[in-house]
Amino acid sequence: MKKSVIIFMVAALVLLATVLWILSSSGDLKTNYAGSISIVFLLVVFALFIGFKRLGSARRGEPAEDELSKKVMQKSASLSYYISIYMWLAIGYFSESLDYETHTLIGAGIIGMAIMFAICWLIFNFRGIKNE
Repeated sequence: MKKSVIIFMVAALVLLATVLWILSSSGDLKTNYAGSISIVFLLVVFALFIGFKRLGSARRGEPAEDELSKKVMQKSASLSYYISIYMWLAIGYFSESLDYETHTLIGAGIIGMAIMFAICWLIFNFRGIKNE
């Protein structure tokens, strides 16, 4: 129960910080900001989904961490790790032809890793895990 409340608090703080960042900008939002803002809102929606799921499990009296959720987390983490290795390889290969700063490429790689993990988690959570 406490973890789900913390998830809601962190999501609200991230959302509040993003809104304050948008409002404090000089009025002209560039197209680069639109991608960043949409990714932040996507991650907040993902966090709220996890929070509501945990809150519903706590209301039903189910444990917060069971064997299936641990297995889903393990499978999604391992698959997203393998995918992110190839993503970093592609970033390293194409970084010479791209005209971006190094910190921009690293930031894009970290956001890409988070998105890969979220996609893998959603796939394993809704499709399920085959018996091995």
